[in-house]
Amino acid sequence: MSASAIRPMDFASRRDMLLRCASGFGAMAASALMAEEQKSRAATATSGLHFAAKAKAVIYLYMDGGPSQVDTFDPKPILDRFNGKNPRELFKVDPTQFNSIGNVLASPWKFKNCGQSGLPVSELFPYVARQADKLCVVRSMISKFPEHTSANYFMHTGSGLQGRPSWGAWASYGLGSLNQDLPGFIVLNGGLIPPGGLDNFNSGFLPSAYQGSIFKTGAQAVANLNPVEKRTGQQRAVLDLAARLDKQAMARDGAADALDAAIANQETAFRMQASVPELLAISGESSATRALYGLDAAYEPTRTFGQQCLIARRLVERGARFLELTCPSVGTDRWDQHSGLRSGHERNCQAVDQPIAGLLTDLASRGLLDSTLVLFGGEFGRTPFAQGSDGRDHNPQGFTVWLAGGGVKGGMAYGATDEWGYRAVENKVEVHDLHATMLHLLGIDHKRLTFRYGGRDMRLTDVHGEVQTAILA
Repeated sequence: MSASAIRPMDFASRRDMLLRCASGFGAMAASALMAEEQKSRAATATSGLHFAAKAKAVIYLYMDGGPSQVDTFDPKPILDRFNGKNPRELFKVDPTQFNSIGNVLASPWKFKNCGQSGLPVSELFPYVARQADKLCVVRSMISKFPEHTSANYFMHTGSGLQGRPSWGAWASYGLGSLNQDLPGFIVLNGGLIPPGGLDNFNSGFLPSAYQGSIFKTGAQAVANLNPVEKRTGQQRAVLDLAARLDKQAMARDGAADALDAAIANQETAFRMQASVPELLAISGESSATRALYGLDAAYEPTRTFGQQCLIARRLVERGARFLELTCPSVGTDRWDQHSGLRSGHERNCQAVDQPIAGLLTDLASRGLLDSTLVLFGGEFGRTPFAQGSDGRDHNPQGFTVWLAGGGVKGGMAYGATDEWGYRAVENKVEVHDLHATMLHLLGIDHKRLTFRYGGRDMRLTDVHGEVQTAILA
């Protein structure tokens, strides 16, 4: 690992001393040592940064499948004028994933200038539109991959290949959690895991303690949350025995990152059995708060995503570092509307619109939005021409994400696609740039957050990435 990497304080000499003591003393010290290392991680989060952090936490609203930019936050009036025309006669058309290139397709939805900023938002998002002055809409995102699995890996890990650490793992590795009773990286799964599976949330070559912990919806959000031991203290005794055996092995064979991570995971899991039930007990929230998030909505996916957003706010209050929310099932293939654009996007938006607006409103009212970076987007966008008669194919050449809070400017659009909404042409933002900017807002220089692996210092942004200073408040 690079000496320049951000890491928790290193108690190597003290650890070595404990590892070489009698096994009983080592076991007694194990839990305390874990707790102190967690505390040092929190201290590093505030005093050991490369520069002053604007954000303490990230909430990533992952719209799996690829929302259409020209139907949501990037209006293109010219599509109305040329609706039904052959796009090959109007602009250069590149092959799509399925090479299904139909006629120009105008957006079925109208846009309205919203808020004091006049930011255009589609009628698909009536609730989010009221939050327009909080949004920094980046219209010039580009990706390298036109198919879901590689694009998902790229958006999450900075690589289109399986096996690299997720950006949530990098953030957790660099900063730790501000709450020793919770993991630093938590995925609130609404029901749909993106193509590529759990490797989107993996720790890769980082220690496994930094991988995403999956919380499902419903009463049993976390597997094995309830102890199976019947007697009080029996589980603690089992963990202490395991820790003592682990420490003996480490004293004999030397320290091992995998074993150290396993011990940390066991201790975190033990503490979660006490902290998570309280976290998930949203019945204590006021009726006004529940209504704000859409928990009383008639549409079940709205209630599902609303619960995720409310739990995300509760997690931020409790010191979680990086949260990702995946989409609920709405009876269609995510945001991936190769056909049925109107019905698919309307159902997806109905599921997430009110909960997202509720989250932004609630964070702001509690004084948390300024220190919480909220990010909305998918792995790519859609074409401005039709696939079939009523769908759109994948488009990584120009798409939209938006950010709010956490040190970014609100009420603005940054970058631009061409007049068709097809290619980014102004202030292009690559995925590596988005990662670099996220880390910057957390107080981390993306070039200095490294981990020694395979003979070189690896980082989330590889050898790329520029902080997008124009969107910083």
